Amino acid sequence: MASTMDGVITIVQESRFQLTDDAGVGHMFTLSPYAAAETDQLPGLRFRRVRVRYSAGRNVIGNTASAVSLV
Repeated sequence: MASTMDGVITIVQESRFQLTDDAGVGHMFTLSPYAAAETDQLPGLRFRRVRVRYSAGRNVIGNTASAVSLV
């Protein structure tokens, strides 16, 4: 089941990124290969407020992002 989270992307590395929520907590995500976003778009979203649709990652620390959109 997918969830959503709003925040600011603070770190980007390849297909991985950190989203900092409004409480200041960092959340790690890996962009799904089937996501409605491309890996090369992530650096342009750094320090922007976004909404991430995600599900719990399998066999990884963090979550898997299926969509990233500006808020």
